Amino acid sequence: MSQNLPALLVVVPMLLAPIAALLNRSGPAWVVAAGGSWFAFGAAVQLLRRVMTEGVIVYSLGGWAAPIGIEYRIDMVSAFVTVIVTSIAAVGVIYARVSVADEISEDRHALFYAAFLLNVCGLLGIAITGDVFNVFVFLEISSLSAYSMIALGHDRRALTAAFQYLIMGSVGATFIVIGIGLLFVMTGTLGMMDLAQRIPEVWASGEGDRTIAVAFTFLTVGVTLKLALFPLHLWLPNAYTYAPSAVTGYMAATSTKVMVYLLMRFFFTVFGEQFSFDRMQLDMVLMPLALVAILAMSLVAIYQTNVKRLLAFSSVAQIGYMVLGISLGSVLGVAAGIIHLFNHALMKGALFMAMGCVMYRIGSVRIEDMKGLGKAMPWTMAAFVGAGLSMIGVPLTVGFISKWYLVQAALAQGSWFVAAIVMVGSLMALIYIWKVIEVAYFERREDEDEIQEAPLSLLVPTWALVAASFWFGIDAGTTSQVAISAAETLLGVMP
Repeated sequence: MSQNLPALLVVVPMLLAPIAALLNRSGPAWVVAAGGSWFAFGAAVQLLRRVMTEGVIVYSLGGWAAPIGIEYRIDMVSAFVTVIVTSIAAVGVIYARVSVADEISEDRHALFYAAFLLNVCGLLGIAITGDVFNVFVFLEISSLSAYSMIALGHDRRALTAAFQYLIMGSVGATFIVIGIGLLFVMTGTLGMMDLAQRIPEVWASGEGDRTIAVAFTFLTVGVTLKLALFPLHLWLPNAYTYAPSAVTGYMAATSTKVMVYLLMRFFFTVFGEQFSFDRMQLDMVLMPLALVAILAMSLVAIYQTNVKRLLAFSSVAQIGYMVLGISLGSVLGVAAGIIHLFNHALMKGALFMAMGCVMYRIGSVRIEDMKGLGKAMPWTMAAFVGAGLSMIGVPLTVGFISKWYLVQAALAQGSWFVAAIVMVGSLMALIYIWKVIEVAYFERREDEDEIQEAPLSLLVPTWALVAASFWFGIDAGTTSQVAISAAETLLGVMP
């Protein structure tokens, strides 16, 4: 069974999804979703351990080796991403049991859990496939299920948000498939490793240099739209604001992270660092956009009155940090981007889950409605504070580790301005996190209705992520080692 884990990682959630839908009952459907999520988490951890000890895992589907057949290829980068996705899914499905029951009508619960499993399947497929067309297939599976989960929100604006995401997501997918098609026309292969060998040959021949450049451009635009890099982020704020709380917490911690991974996979594995940064000068585009995203989106977050919307704009700024690390093009910079994938998943997942607890009790996440919650819901607001400290980058939290690596990478290249922007971004995060803390702890509620603390089934998953954000902030050795090894793999540097 262990030899087939790469296939089972994708197949098990895919097969369980229709079973959850056919059960058509909330309880059994949740059990199926929980079983599939925790199985995937166990498999992902096992695969990461194997990669760390044995090296790259290549799994040929049906026994047909690439490029004739489709292969799953799991290296340090993809293994790390699968752990991120499955760990959040495993925690998120526990959180979803009560949250979904509160925010989604009962007749749609089974459909939600089916869509949840399909989304997990799609994201994991993107992370481990070694075939670029399979990337598109899994991308569509994850996207369609995401649109469905967002549309299940009780707020009618969730439908509009899902439709906007559908339109922009479809545009991004179209760009991606056009780029893949152009690569196939010029190279005759869809395997990532084959493309990595043939693209330099085609470029050197001079016969398809324009086509390869156009394919690169289409893929870059398509993937950056999917990952919501400024200014292609317009779908994200509404999607995160009006989706059910369980969906927002899960998606904010997983979907954009997988898209950042896909960006790195195309730039470094398929096209190669030399082509991406020397010939196409990608850093000249990505770095300014990342820096503007950090500043502009943090500034927009400061002026939000809805906390979920505030955190949504904060997510766009945090994506800027990830892309900034990639744009530096060094092992330390790429490692900073990779480690922030994991760290941001922990802290942003915890923040959105804390807001889900607030929504469960008072039915609102507007800042003015959260007066006095520090006393009424002490565990919930303490979780928000803990995750908020990580977002700011306070020492002993994962947020500090990410920004420490980013600053180091920037200073290693003499980019004092970039390091300064990272620090300014942290100060701006302090402002918008403090807005919520100030109202919750230093203002009294006007009504006298008693508000109870959120149930344990919501608090335990939330605090699991908060605890992890402190644990991996204090003991960052493992995640840092994995991130640096993953960066060395992408850049082709021998350890």
